[in-house]
Amino acid sequence: MITSPAFAGKRYAVLGLARSGLATVDALLASGAEVTAWDGKDEARAKADPRVKLADPLESDLTGFAAVVVSPGVPLNKHPIVAHARKHNVPVIGDIELFAQARSSLPAHKVVGITGTNGKSTTTALIKHIIETAGVPTLMGGNIGLPILSRDPLGAGGVYVLELSSYQIDLTRSLDCDVAVLTNITPDHLDRYDGFEGYSRAKAELFAMQSPNHVAVIAVDDDPTRAIATRLLAVRDELPVVRVQAADVEGQADWPSLQGPHNAQNAVIAIATARALGIAEDAIQTGLATYPGLPHRMERIAEIGGVLYVNDSKATNATSTAPALAAYPKIHWILGGLPKTDDLDACAPHFDHVVAAYTIGDAGPLYARIMGEAGKPVIESKTLAQAVKDAAAAAKPGEVVLLSPACASFDQFADYEARGAAFRSAVEGLGL
Repeated sequence: MITSPAFAGKRYAVLGLARSGLATVDALLASGAEVTAWDGKDEARAKADPRVKLADPLESDLTGFAAVVVSPGVPLNKHPIVAHARKHNVPVIGDIELFAQARSSLPAHKVVGITGTNGKSTTTALIKHIIETAGVPTLMGGNIGLPILSRDPLGAGGVYVLELSSYQIDLTRSLDCDVAVLTNITPDHLDRYDGFEGYSRAKAELFAMQSPNHVAVIAVDDDPTRAIATRLLAVRDELPVVRVQAADVEGQADWPSLQGPHNAQNAVIAIATARALGIAEDAIQTGLATYPGLPHRMERIAEIGGVLYVNDSKATNATSTAPALAAYPKIHWILGGLPKTDDLDACAPHFDHVVAAYTIGDAGPLYARIMGEAGKPVIESKTLAQAVKDAAAAAKPGEVVLLSPACASFDQFADYEARGAAFRSAVEGLGL
């Protein structure tokens, strides 16, 4: 795990004992810190190290504490821990900030931080793969993979590649990325921010934490990212700002797992980032060609009777679903779940690729109406298992059965991974 003498002898409160919370507790204890921790669930508290003092920070005197470390899932705009910590002049941070504070005691390294509404997981994994292809020690963490503090530190010359949600950036104050990356910004998580502008500002904070000589890579395919790039250039002339566009990419046909317009943006960002890290062009091209793709993101599950089954469960909003619809010409589209918006406007330009729609979950009736008004055949399948059966019965050779829900999963599944696993199981149940 990652430890640091910077934490030794200090007192921390940790709120939330899921995976990242437990990793935080372990790293702090191993660093010689004193830890008070809490989780509302009995089973979560039972997993805590016996050396932890179990007490709710909201009911504790936090005087003298170095910080309250909370999960990114804690809504800072609503949760009372923020005001309670402020009363005691104690910062509320996350595990990424602890990693930032630990960096000075780690072997010499670089950090790449990737944020954006969509595409950041693929971009993070792709950058990590290219770095590995070049023979450079690397690991990825943050909003993807294992908690960063649970990982063993890289040796000298290594590169940490971190996917960072806006929630994680909100809890971070001093992460000075050698390369900071922004993929795109579209409306999302607006319940946590003061409108869309507030959400955009949260993303831009990743660049505000950078040193002047470090690199910003920004995909300027949308108005909000263009505005952030323009502001950076205006106020930080000495900061290298690399602006890229999906249209700049060349050679995409040679990268099997990077098809579709959205992957053009992911690839051009990864190329610019790898170049900023000093990686050779041949290693970049090899990495692009050999990248295996991510589970649950346009993942090819099987081809049965000439029909391709694709798991895009990670598409939890309409904007992230749109690229999958753009990638295939004849689609039997399984969509629905817990809706984030009441429209599918981002997907509408690609409705001509939809042969039929199969709706599931809470959004099922709403999306059935939208697709029906668009002139598409619709079956209200209600459940994912039934939707797979319905789509398989209708699909013809050369067509695609696509799970790309444009919704969160929490109405019927624990998370998007569980939803994707259920899709795979249903496809396998067709007789693969």
